[in-house]
Amino acid sequence: MKFDGKMLTLYAVTDSRWTQGTTLAAQVEEALKGGITMLQLREKDVSDEAYLAEAQEIKALCRAYGVPFIVNDRVELAKACGADGVHVGQSDMAAAAAREILGPEAIIGVTAKTVEQALAAEKAGADYLGVGAMFPTSTKTNTWEVGAETLSAISRAVSIPVAAIGGITRDNLPTLSGCGMTGFALVSAIFAHEDIEKACRDLRAMIEKMDIGR
Repeated sequence: MKFDGKMLTLYAVTDSRWTQGTTLAAQVEEALKGGITMLQLREKDVSDEAYLAEAQEIKALCRAYGVPFIVNDRVELAKACGADGVHVGQSDMAAAAAREILGPEAIIGVTAKTVEQALAAEKAGADYLGVGAMFPTSTKTNTWEVGAETLSAISRAVSIPVAAIGGITRDNLPTLSGCGMTGFALVSAIFAHEDIEKACRDLRAMIEKMDIGR
């Protein structure tokens, strides 16, 4: 699938901690109905076998809605399930190595917390950057906040699209308007919500009115 920066507009990142009484696939379909523009499967403590089965199910949903399906970190599993791409952190497989495995058409995202990391990722062939954490977050405990100033600096320094991530909620999202990012990667603001479809519709409407890169 050819990457377009607009795919980052409302980028949903999964977390199965909020699946009580339902399934992750059911939650993902709600998010798809609500208008997410890209979906990343991020499940850290799942066996390869279970992850692959879940990835196949969720990839089929994303295909049905025409939304790119991205796998977090596990590059070989991304290849095995036919994902559209992979997102890697600074301590994961290098972007160039992921590209070698997944091929020229794969979407490669890289986490960046500094301008230097962002420029290195762009040079290595990343299609987009995930910059954060923007705010305090319970989703990842081994991270730190980079702030709006760094987000703006990274957005100015690179020519590839940037997604802001980390602790972003409906309340604080508008404070990032004008920071140069193309979109937002959200976890709990989507999957911890009682009505995921409505949450996504509301977030998408908010983002469409903001000053973001296009």
